[in-house]
Amino acid sequence: MELQDYLTILRKRWVSIVILAALAVAGAVAASLLATPMYRATTQVFVSVQGGGSSTSELLQGSSFTRQQVTSYTLLATSPLVLGPVIDDMGIDARAEELAKRVTADSPLNTSLINISATDENPAIAAALADAIADEFTDVISDIETPAAGGPSAVKISVVRDASAPTAPASPNTKLNLALGLLVGLALGVGIAILREVLDTRVRGEADVAKVTSTSVIGTIGYDEDAPQHPLIVQSSPHSHRAEAFRRLRTNLQFLDIADRPQSIVVTSSLPGEGKSTTTINTAISLADAGSRVALIDADLRRPSVARYMGLEGGVGLTTVLIGKAAVEDVIQPWGNGYLHVLPSGQIPPNPSELLGSQAMANLLDNLTKTYDIVLVDTAPLLPVTDAAILSKLTGGAVLVVGANKLNRNQLAESIGALETVGARILGVVVNQQVRKQGDAYTYYDYASHTSTGEPVTAPAGRRGSRALRRTAKEPLPTRPAASRQPISQSQQRGEGIAGLWPGEPLSQSQPQGEQRTPR
Repeated sequence: MELQDYLTILRKRWVSIVILAALAVAGAVAASLLATPMYRATTQVFVSVQGGGSSTSELLQGSSFTRQQVTSYTLLATSPLVLGPVIDDMGIDARAEELAKRVTADSPLNTSLINISATDENPAIAAALADAIADEFTDVISDIETPAAGGPSAVKISVVRDASAPTAPASPNTKLNLALGLLVGLALGVGIAILREVLDTRVRGEADVAKVTSTSVIGTIGYDEDAPQHPLIVQSSPHSHRAEAFRRLRTNLQFLDIADRPQSIVVTSSLPGEGKSTTTINTAISLADAGSRVALIDADLRRPSVARYMGLEGGVGLTTVLIGKAAVEDVIQPWGNGYLHVLPSGQIPPNPSELLGSQAMANLLDNLTKTYDIVLVDTAPLLPVTDAAILSKLTGGAVLVVGANKLNRNQLAESIGALETVGARILGVVVNQQVRKQGDAYTYYDYASHTSTGEPVTAPAGRRGSRALRRTAKEPLPTRPAASRQPISQSQQRGEGIAGLWPGEPLSQSQPQGEQRTPR
């Protein structure tokens, strides 16, 4: 991970970091309030050498001797040899080892001074205890340093500062506890945030897709909480952000591998609920609006939804054609401006995989690719069933829809592997339902059409919105005989469609004067 990655984590998870830091500070405050106040009193003694020497060398030797001995004397101050008599004299109900935990002795650097400190809940007892330890310490050192031959001790311990009862407790140190709590909380919050980021393998955007596969992301559809209520966003709200995203996806599909452009594309996903069906439908509508002849097939023979979304009759369709009960011309249905034809799934069969992998399906796809500019096939998810892998082998390639926050990187890798195992051509990945935030590097911009009165232009209600717009503009419309459902013949429109229109070019401007497209 680079520095930018850490900064991104902090920006994304700052709320949890702040919460943990606040909890740690609150814990430090609670610990400080619940702790029993302890008072510390200190007595200071001076260590010197007694002797009659008055020369400079003798004084230096004595000073050096005392500084060397001070280190050992500080250890004796907390020994049972000193604390035992103090316990007896003061009547303390504790053992020497327990009392030693409340007593400290230290010496300032390069001095002959020793500070003896005692801690107690009562400040007066703390001061008396420090003085008693200092007195007993003086006697012990004097006894230890007394020569064996008799005579006075060469070391003299003098009390230079008596202990006084402290007015403020030495612990708890509330300010120090708060600072430590804040530091610990921040460290804990940052550590957990980084750990969560490392362990979190959910796919949220293009960066996560790039960690799994080198396949290009050909489209990114933003999240919209109203998407379930408006699945056909290109038709119901053509100037919305999501509609523009589908037009960008259409453009990328049109310029995919121009030398070997696929005429039939399977659109699938890894898991249910990633938005593959609505992505397929809106892409088909966008292609049809650009003048391409599009055939949309609902090949999800387990949970079909295209007919329901588009308001079509789905009782007969693909399965009816595959079992030979009807011709495709009899069951395919026009939609919108006449350039989009939809083949619903029909009745749900007991053997979907066998039907989709049959020769009849291969012949159907071959016939449709000869008649239409592009054939889009909506099929079942990859991980639960094998339908998509089977169809992707029969078509020109597969587009994988990835729902943001819907699956993890392992599942995406498994889906990519399933397509690669059968030798399918993966055309690209579409990231769907990606949440965009104001602080992201990429943001949306509004640039919608308005009328002369300043009101935004909206599509008329109804499933045939594109045709209604054309009627509003008073453009001539092609008529279609009621007895025929056969789509446009490819020979009638040779050279047009994907290659004849720029993405989004109005149909009325792209057609030669005097010509009209007339579906049969």
